[in-house]
Amino acid sequence: MDYYFSTTLNDVSFEKAVEKTTEALKEEGFGILTEIDIKATLKQKLDVHFPNYKILGACNPPFAHKALQIENKIGTMLPCNVIVRENDDSSIEVAAVDPVASMMGVKNEALAGIAEEVRDKLKRAVNSL
Repeated sequence: MDYYFSTTLNDVSFEKAVEKTTEALKEEGFGILTEIDIKATLKQKLDVHFPNYKILGACNPPFAHKALQIENKIGTMLPCNVIVRENDDSSIEVAAVDPVASMMGVKNEALAGIAEEVRDKLKRAVNSL
């Protein structure tokens, strides 16, 4: 089982891809809690060049609340990470974690349905791009 799903965008700038991804996630009920600019961080901390790469911490509050009520340590796996990264050919890849794969390590069957619903929403957002 893959631990992520992705799509590739062509003829769109990196900044526009981040914007489109954020909008697609919003359409599925996700907000962005965190945004980590890997390129800027690696430049600042290690003085190395790295392609454009952002990690968006996406959260769907109703599902996060349900999951936290079932498993109070599930916050260690939240929010759902979605990456937007620039490939060598200037195309942009958008990939999201598969919550079902993530939950396999948590031995709580009550989370399975929630993970499937969140996966479906994330897949719809990624596939809409």
